[in-house]
Amino acid sequence: MSAVTQWDELTGQDEAVRVVEAAAAASDTLAHSWLITGPPGSGRSTLAYAFAALLLSQGEEDGGARARAMVHGRTHPDLSALATDRVVITMDEVRRLVAASQYSPSVGLWRVVVIEDADRMAERTSNVLLKAIEEPPGRTVWLLCAPSPQDVVVTIRSRSRSVALRVPPPDAVAQLLVTRDGVAPELAAVVARAAQSHIGVARRLARDPEARARRDQVLAIPGEIRGVGDAVLAAGELVEVSQAEAKSSTADRDAAERAELLRSLGAEGGGTLPPALRAQVNQLEKDQKRRATRAQRDVLDRAMVDLLSLYRDVLTIQLGAQVELMNIEHAAQVEDLAAASTPEQTLRRMDAIGVARTRLAGNVAPLLAVEAMALALRPQARQLG
Repeated sequence: MSAVTQWDELTGQDEAVRVVEAAAAASDTLAHSWLITGPPGSGRSTLAYAFAALLLSQGEEDGGARARAMVHGRTHPDLSALATDRVVITMDEVRRLVAASQYSPSVGLWRVVVIEDADRMAERTSNVLLKAIEEPPGRTVWLLCAPSPQDVVVTIRSRSRSVALRVPPPDAVAQLLVTRDGVAPELAAVVARAAQSHIGVARRLARDPEARARRDQVLAIPGEIRGVGDAVLAAGELVEVSQAEAKSSTADRDAAERAELLRSLGAEGGGTLPPALRAQVNQLEKDQKRRATRAQRDVLDRAMVDLLSLYRDVLTIQLGAQVELMNIEHAAQVEDLAAASTPEQTLRRMDAIGVARTRLAGNVAPLLAVEAMALALRPQARQLG
């Protein structure tokens, strides 16, 4: 495998790279707040940290290698970063960032603050950030990442310079997997299409046969639903699988965090904790529960994105569009679904999946949202005519 630079990670984002390189080179006129937007997997946070590395390596005698390495490891003293694995970013987290942003750079020319999930701030939390963006210290730069400009409040959006990333072509993602990860070209092409050019998802599918098997199970759901009972059973199974996968992905981290907290409190031996110490353990458990909730929602949302890709392929067949299927390995199922329904019915099913995603994001109970979606996937009369 050949060496891969930080810019190679941003496959298909040449224009965005040119923008930040030009901005870093003209540091006298550098905007103090940036909003980096793009669909999941496009490389928002990758661009933010690459931009931070450009700024924090300025003036370094070694050409910036040491600063870039520290940014990569998130250990640079002039870098503050926030990435949440919970449902929302809390006001206290933003306040800590705002306080850190007020300090002058300690070793470089800039202090850089990155918020990877700016779309997960409630409006009142965003208002805490707003003043820091309106009146930043002269050497502080904010880099905010979100899926779209509309995902952050308009007051922050209007005070930030925007950089928009696009969905990279599947061929470029496949080539990155081959070059960087040593994935076989045939598998790289399949998972790049299946992931809809989401680099992280494509890498996971390429590395993990179980992840590919779980995706196949999700895509089999439409063909298994014949009536209300099937829909309810399919929804329950999908929610159970998402819970198990979320628990699996967080269990080791939860246990390590708990053990570390008890060690720091001097309570490794077990027994009853004093009330003051018990409060800290309770807070950790609440944080871990929020993280598990987000993990489950992320798993379910990804499953729904996969289902949308399947119905996109169905619609492609129904309309006779001359484009390549995303799920070429499921072509037989796609043909069957296309023959058994009309384009209008396919669009209604896609709408139902979109509504379920919106409900999940709005904190609706997962089982209720998924059941309603599964019921909409039942076979219907073709209603030709």
